[in-house]
Amino acid sequence: MGEETPLLNAKKTTSTINNAKLYLAVFAAVLGNFNFGYSMVYPSPVLPKLQAPDTDPRLRLSTEQAAWFGSIYTLGAAAGGLGAMMLNDMIGRKVSILMSALPSTIGYMLMGGAVDVWMLHLGRFLTGLAGGMTAASIPVYISEISHKAVRGGLGSCPQITAVFGALALYALGLKVPWRWLAVAGEVPALLMVLLLLFMPRSPRRLLSLGKVEQAEKALRFLRGEHYDTTAEILAIQHSINTQERVTLSQLATPIFYRPIIISVVMRFLQQMTGITPVLVYLETIFSKSNVPLEARYDAALVGIVRLLSVAMAACLMDKAGRKALLYTSSLLMFLATLSLTMISHAASCSQGLPSNVTVSAELSSHTSAGNDGLGVLTLVSTMVFIFGYAMGWGPITWLLMSEVLPLVARGVASGLCVTVSWLTAFMITHAFTLLVDKYGLWVPYLCFMVVCVICMLFNALCIPETRGRSLEEIENYFRTGRTFTISADPSTAIRSSR
Repeated sequence: MGEETPLLNAKKTTSTINNAKLYLAVFAAVLGNFNFGYSMVYPSPVLPKLQAPDTDPRLRLSTEQAAWFGSIYTLGAAAGGLGAMMLNDMIGRKVSILMSALPSTIGYMLMGGAVDVWMLHLGRFLTGLAGGMTAASIPVYISEISHKAVRGGLGSCPQITAVFGALALYALGLKVPWRWLAVAGEVPALLMVLLLLFMPRSPRRLLSLGKVEQAEKALRFLRGEHYDTTAEILAIQHSINTQERVTLSQLATPIFYRPIIISVVMRFLQQMTGITPVLVYLETIFSKSNVPLEARYDAALVGIVRLLSVAMAACLMDKAGRKALLYTSSLLMFLATLSLTMISHAASCSQGLPSNVTVSAELSSHTSAGNDGLGVLTLVSTMVFIFGYAMGWGPITWLLMSEVLPLVARGVASGLCVTVSWLTAFMITHAFTLLVDKYGLWVPYLCFMVVCVICMLFNALCIPETRGRSLEEIENYFRTGRTFTISADPSTAIRSSR
């Protein structure tokens, strides 16, 4: 018999893959994302306790201090994200993830044992630093250890795990005191370290260092004992050898600056919708909105809705298309913020009635019933807002960034996107508390509603539909500015790009 064809060899190789240890490695890594989701929304159940009249005077937060407690996390995340970009190339993805456990643990220890406000703020900054490191390192690690058959599904794990982390915080916040919530926050990071120590480093990273034997050993661990690593090792090595560095003159061409601008603006608009302050201050928002249940129970309900909507978005991503989901997301968020603006404005007007106005018992009962109805509508509108965001502007922003950014410019461009995202999150999260304290909830909600309209227009005018398109077709779209179709005639392609 003749030699087997490459196709038969590929089928034979694929059939011997065992994903069990790969899934274990991914689970170990995404524990960092679980901690990221947990730490980001930590102020939601904690802030009401720290602003209560019976709180220790040394820890009682003023409005300005509460604004810093909620927002300083995003400054830490911006620093952690930028630091991880350098650490990923200096010490590798796995070690970068492991290092994030140090600031996370110290940060939670500071908050759990806080005796002064500065300890709370420093603890929040350090947990943000860890969150930024994991958010920047874990997706890269997962993409490099996964094979193409499962890379898409495993690539969605970091976001889903972060949502689970936030839901865990809301659930624990129902019963657990705020100091013990900080103690509980240390557990995922420590478990991540224990598991990840036994997982291999990225094969791509090992090959870039010239450690071929270690890369083969890592691949065999991840794919199974009977996996033939030869073809994959050669493919990774070829990718490393042919990778180029982008020049400043190249960045001035449409194929580079158009996708970079779209990605940066999307990250800016994503945060300007108000998702971070809404999640961070969820219980505080509900406590000001006359919702029928206790604020902590409403926050847990919203966490469940967020988890379901992320799962639905993952299912619809390749069926409905990116632009359709972005339109739906923008519309749902617009309707939700419109409703929240009207409700909170009406509530603020009613609170401004003169104190000497007497109201009959019958009218008072009607008013109470009306407030209960508005409270229910506030809860439903908040759920719709979270649902709309998680269906479109949450996950698709990350997906489109990975699809449209040129590979050679992805490191620089993604770093720019991360920086813009977290600095915008800091600005809007810090301003939220101050605006609410001075004007009421309706002013930030009104701003978010305007942003949702801008999101619709930006989607209509600037964002291409990438569903079903190859990376080469997407690249051609930005080169020509008008078509995904790759012309067979070079002269036509040149004319169309002018």
